[in-house]
Amino acid sequence: MWTSSLEAISPIALIKIRSLLAFAIPFFLIVLLWRRYWTLRDIPGPLPAAFTRLWHARIIKNGTHARDITALHLQLGHFVRISPDEVSVGHPDGPRKLLLEALPKGYWYKTLTFPDSTYKTPMATVDPKEKIERSRLLASAYTTSSLLQSEQAINTQVELLMRWMDEHAASSMSMDLSKFFTFIAYDIMGEVIFSKSFGFLEKGGDIENSLQQGLEFGAYVAVLPYFPWLQGLLVSPLFASFFRLVMPSNYVVDRSIRALEQRKQNPDARFDYVAHWLRTHESHPDKLTAKDVQAAATSNISAGADTVTCALQSFIYHTIRHPTVWRRLQDEIDEVAAEKQQQEEESASQEHPIFSFAVAQKLPYLQACIKECMRICPPSTIGLQRVAPPEGITIGDRTFKAGTVLSVHLPSMLLSEELWGAGARDFVPERWLGNDKKTAALDKYFIPFGLGYNSCVGQNLVRIELSKILPTIVRRYDISLVNPGQEWTYKTYVAAVPGNWPVYIKRRGVDRNAVIGCHVS
Repeated sequence: MWTSSLEAISPIALIKIRSLLAFAIPFFLIVLLWRRYWTLRDIPGPLPAAFTRLWHARIIKNGTHARDITALHLQLGHFVRISPDEVSVGHPDGPRKLLLEALPKGYWYKTLTFPDSTYKTPMATVDPKEKIERSRLLASAYTTSSLLQSEQAINTQVELLMRWMDEHAASSMSMDLSKFFTFIAYDIMGEVIFSKSFGFLEKGGDIENSLQQGLEFGAYVAVLPYFPWLQGLLVSPLFASFFRLVMPSNYVVDRSIRALEQRKQNPDARFDYVAHWLRTHESHPDKLTAKDVQAAATSNISAGADTVTCALQSFIYHTIRHPTVWRRLQDEIDEVAAEKQQQEEESASQEHPIFSFAVAQKLPYLQACIKECMRICPPSTIGLQRVAPPEGITIGDRTFKAGTVLSVHLPSMLLSEELWGAGARDFVPERWLGNDKKTAALDKYFIPFGLGYNSCVGQNLVRIELSKILPTIVRRYDISLVNPGQEWTYKTYVAAVPGNWPVYIKRRGVDRNAVIGCHVS
């Protein structure tokens, strides 16, 4: 077959093909040899990574890149070559040298623009000064005082979650908390962004196959930006409308577009994220455009929901696997609840107690467990890329020349025995208790939200959600794994996606009318 095909080609065409191959093959080999033996040649790493980004893309697509790269750091040291042009950094000085300095972000960020490349977000802005300016225009929505205006709406979502947990407790049926944590995380994002939940908890199930689409979207966002020419094509205005029909971003993008339009028509909306941004848009339409508002809404939905659902799962999963931790949490919470009830007897008629953020801040062991669950399973797992400045940069005993792409690998940093001691991989909330000097030393390396000018803008909301949902659950229920010896499974894309740890729920024998902070009427 091949012979007949070649015979059909004219002699002149054959000469051209052979000439092209004669040039292309040596050129290709030279590029490979250049990558392997000249660029970053002294940085250890998997052999395929020296030649192509495909090795890195494969482990991201498989959802194993966090543990694989962490294992490589454990084996090879502070610096690991993960592609022809990128070095993963696990050195203790990495965060300070790379994230706290105003260094440009790497090319992975450039194409994180949805619905298409004309929608600009701070995340996709690689120049530090421009990124800081874009973030400043959106920042008022993310302050704790602004977010607490939605505390009552968050309470409503927590009450819906408890109704489902009560049903499972009454029926003695096992419950997949990982799904319901995803539901509440998305619904709260709907409330704080658009003053309206997406309805997952009302339904008690998925909507428009969004969970599966969310997983596919996570893999897509994690991998394709490493191939800027392809990602740039997919988000270009010319092709984006077509690719949105087949890409897994369809749900997130379309839902955010519809939600924003509905929000603009809602006269009863709270002063939510959109209200802040529309006010800035009206004052400075040239600086924060209507497309910028849409881009901010779209990017915040998945980023916020993924972070919270991971942290909720990590907290419950790890604390119920350590019965002494769970009992200590309940003792601390019960004590505060009893004090609160004595102070507010007139409010004791309320049926569903929801912790207020203010009260939860007074629970040191709870806050220690929250920090530990985010350390041992950080929500963000993708490398935080920065580009070495013109004068180069020295980290530890290595100097990297200008233009080198260096990425701080959070899982490696947060599980490093060098930083956290021999029990770095153990869940030990007590490490966060003690004198201020000790905890300050740990806080230096506690960076699940990143660090510097590109740190997570939603971290205040994450803290509020965790501080309200988790103590409410711990006080109200006893939770046990269906299969006590079974470990959870998780995939890592941009964020960690845990799952597969079904539980039994049991109501505790406590006064249902006890008061803790705010309540849902």
